[in-house]
Amino acid sequence: MGETILVTGSTGFIGTRLLDFLAKEGDRIRVFLRHESADGSLPEGIDIVRGSFSDSRSLGLAVQGVDRIVHLAGVTKAVDEAGYDEGNVMPVRNLLAAVREHNPALKRFLLVSSLTAAGPAKEGTHGVRESDPPCPVSAYGRSKLKAETLCLESSATIPVTIVRPPAVYGPGDRDVLQVFQMLAKGVLVSPGSSGRQRFSMIYVDDLVRGIMMAARSSRAAGGIYYITSPRSLSWDEVIAAARPVLGFQKLRRVSLPKPFVFFVGTVIGTAGSLGRKPVLINRDKANELVQDYWVCSPERSDLDLGFKAGTSLAQGVALTIAWYQRKGWL
Repeated sequence: MGETILVTGSTGFIGTRLLDFLAKEGDRIRVFLRHESADGSLPEGIDIVRGSFSDSRSLGLAVQGVDRIVHLAGVTKAVDEAGYDEGNVMPVRNLLAAVREHNPALKRFLLVSSLTAAGPAKEGTHGVRESDPPCPVSAYGRSKLKAETLCLESSATIPVTIVRPPAVYGPGDRDVLQVFQMLAKGVLVSPGSSGRQRFSMIYVDDLVRGIMMAARSSRAAGGIYYITSPRSLSWDEVIAAARPVLGFQKLRRVSLPKPFVFFVGTVIGTAGSLGRKPVLINRDKANELVQDYWVCSPERSDLDLGFKAGTSLAQGVALTIAWYQRKGWL
């Protein structure tokens, strides 16, 4: 399409796939990188602006002259609420300020938020909708919601769109990798009630396509969208999709009781707080893990954007596992 797209968070799991997509579309790509970030894996011909989200000068250079911005950068682990705000809220506030000063003609500012900003659903079939009041259950979710609020408050002068992905999987992801590593060994350990839990998932390339559909749609200006799978999924379905690819026969399933998950989260989280280091799990993260229904509705993105996820769970799992195996991760 020949537009200039600024991408933040371009070296991450989703960002690298987004850059590939944009390059194939023929767009001019600019990325905003920290000074210490490596750029060796970036496609050729990309414009690189280095700086920090607290540096108004570098942000001004990054946003100047671009047509659209896709803001992916953020943190998923922090020591405390202030750390999440610094990683997820401050960058959005400063980017929007830079747009107002240096690029008032911007066509779209798209924030990639998270289902955690809305919180879990009350049931596992239909899931939360964009019109439902948000009820985040963690500091991470609250920080994402604060960032969304900043965007919506700026929507009178800056055309903004927010997308809230659920769990994202695909080549390069390290979170869902842990699930497949367990399955390959014939075991699945899950926090909470694995028999009851249902969740939405999206294959990374479907998400990238949905992100850009939202970023380019005139109907999406000022809106919030779930870019998600056509229906909710269960652990049984994930196991069934992985079994023929990984070749495991018997599977031992262990559901960790919620009180135990909270106990572990409290102990590890306390240690992390004392050492001022982010940890994999704390009591806050435990509250995310034990929820029964991380499910969101695809209806609005279908109606407004014409988006439908095109990769089935079986296809996505097979492609992802094959990539892990080629890379020696699995």
